[in-house]
Amino acid sequence: MACEGHIEVEGGKVWYRIVGEGKTGVPLLTLHGGPGYPHDYLEPLEALADERPVIFYDQLGCGRSAGPADPALWRADRFVRELAQVRKSLRLDRVHVYGHSWGTMLAVDSFLGGASVTSLILASPALSIPRWLEDAAVYRAVLPADVQAILARHEAAGTTHTSEYHDATMEYYHRYLCRMDPWPDAMNRSHDASSGEVYLEMWGPSEFHTTGNLRDYDRTGRLGEINVPTLYTCGGYDEATPGSTAWYQSLTPGAELAVFEHSAHMPHLEETDRYLTVVREFLHRVNCSNA
Repeated sequence: MACEGHIEVEGGKVWYRIVGEGKTGVPLLTLHGGPGYPHDYLEPLEALADERPVIFYDQLGCGRSAGPADPALWRADRFVRELAQVRKSLRLDRVHVYGHSWGTMLAVDSFLGGASVTSLILASPALSIPRWLEDAAVYRAVLPADVQAILARHEAAGTTHTSEYHDATMEYYHRYLCRMDPWPDAMNRSHDASSGEVYLEMWGPSEFHTTGNLRDYDRTGRLGEINVPTLYTCGGYDEATPGSTAWYQSLTPGAELAVFEHSAHMPHLEETDRYLTVVREFLHRVNCSNA
């Protein structure tokens, strides 16, 4: 069983979908990445709805929650308040929170702001943007020289909106975002319904050239405050590198880490069966520890 609807939030309405409504396990609430990259690419997580409700929602400004074109809305603190409004509307008092990429920032900031959660799953985390950009520079350095030259030229000239720049970014994305060829339908649907406006305002013109209002984001100094069961996941070729993800784990008391060696930033798509097994087993362990 699945149900869907809309929730009034600050600045507009967001769309949500609940799969597995009526199941008795503690619900799993998913927070998609981007910013502005709607939920579709997280659809493999629906398989977990055989044991618990799994909730998806498109954050304001993208997907089925396309909202007003107001740059003042595209701030991390407003998205944290939006998350609280979604939880209140859906009565999610007890909940596991799954964040992917930008969604890990949202999950951590919500928790540090006082939200109660049963556990956190921080997938391909982006919890220090300075560290993210250091990793991206290493990855860029091994791209073909002509691709590096195109990227650098357009970034210096401020012409990152051009098709030449976009085409050059794909060399990076096929290595470190998703290594599947072709990309799966769920990911393409997220791409088609994404918001370039939200992404540009908050992040920048590409995954490795951050100019938006998240560019100084860093929560590594507060990860020691996380006192709930936490699972970090990433791919072996992830732009959220295994080294950085292991560092975040080391700063988080009792946290676990799973690395999917054949994946990039989308191991839930690239190694779906193993990924679901790892997440399911983590949720079972949390359930046993809370019994």
